[in-house]
Amino acid sequence: MKHRVHVIIPAFNEEESIGLVLRALKGLEQPIERIIVVNNRSIDSTALVARREGALVVEENERGYGAACLAGLATLRARLLPLPGCMDIVVFLDADYSDYPEELPSLLAPLLSSEAELVIGSRLSTPQSRRAVPTIARLGNTFAMNTLRLFYGVRYTDMGPFRAVLWPTLQKLQMSDRTWGWTLEMQIKAARMKIPSCEVPVRYRQRYSGKSKIS
Repeated sequence: MKHRVHVIIPAFNEEESIGLVLRALKGLEQPIERIIVVNNRSIDSTALVARREGALVVEENERGYGAACLAGLATLRARLLPLPGCMDIVVFLDADYSDYPEELPSLLAPLLSSEAELVIGSRLSTPQSRRAVPTIARLGNTFAMNTLRLFYGVRYTDMGPFRAVLWPTLQKLQMSDRTWGWTLEMQIKAARMKIPSCEVPVRYRQRYSGKSKIS
């Protein structure tokens, strides 16, 4: 089956790294239908750099990771024309260059083989990647994953931001969180609805510049 990939990148003051992320995506053999960068009230040149690299830039003035993701989805929904016999996939990726965009094909593989409808990139695959995740994020991650296992019987190791999901599945999830609970909301709803999902190991590095917005 043919497929189209759409990438949504929430961004807040990432002028030094967003260009690296976008150039890495454009360098992939995997064609990308569109890249949407959601400028979440940046006070630097994030939007300017993103436009210069050819991304569609959307402005979201309400500060929050979920608010930015929802703004990206609203833009995609308005522009997405269904193509018969074509699978549409939405990828979420951070703007700080801590993820490795070149690992996108690994996230797409379970979707293209119909093994899953939601794929989470697990940053805990190597000691080096684990060390790059801020301590407070690791602690929160462990608590959240243990809670998911206890209440829903699903085994995740991470709620990392680098993830891919089928467009119809994403519509079914009816995402609503406008803050930093976005990623966890997606995994909780997928567990409740028994949506086929899986993790794939991905590398992770310390953010390119600045400090973690979540931490």
